[in-house]
Amino acid sequence: MPFNLPILLTWLRIVAIPLLIALYYLPADWATLAERDTAATLIFVAAALTDWADGYLARRLNQTSAFGAFLDPVADKLMVAAALIVLVELGRTNAIIAMIIIGREITISALREWMAKIGAAKSVAVSMLGKIKTAAQMTAIPLLLYHVPLLGYDVRVIGNWLIWIAALLTLWSMGYYLRMAWPEIAKRSGEK
Repeated sequence: MPFNLPILLTWLRIVAIPLLIALYYLPADWATLAERDTAATLIFVAAALTDWADGYLARRLNQTSAFGAFLDPVADKLMVAAALIVLVELGRTNAIIAMIIIGREITISALREWMAKIGAAKSVAVSMLGKIKTAAQMTAIPLLLYHVPLLGYDVRVIGNWLIWIAALLTLWSMGYYLRMAWPEIAKRSGEK
């Protein structure tokens, strides 16, 4: 397993997951809900920034690796899933939204793994639609974690709109990836 700065940043993102969750299990006299929300928001935003940074540094420092390419999306999906579960637990988002987003991530990850195994990974390469979906998610989640007005804006309302948009984009992008993979699925459906 290679170890370099981009992979370290990815591992830090994974380590941040239990920290984000643990914030909400601290004794009530250790931190107010507003303090927990602020800390959770900062952890999530830092994780999102390391997601950008590790990819940039891997390319810039020529430190790309198969392991890094595997670990990076796993870290992203785990962080998003953990944050969504926390938001459902706090009553700040709907379980249906969490299931749509998490279910899509599992489905498309499995599809990409299978397509790579059969040598057709390019059919399900990341699209612009997937990037827009990710941007909507990565903006909505911190707004829902923060949960109090910011600079006169009710971030809960904005976060709720964005998470619903992210859920719709999630379904749309899943349909897109499945449609791109369909020729290979159909071709191999009769194989044993």
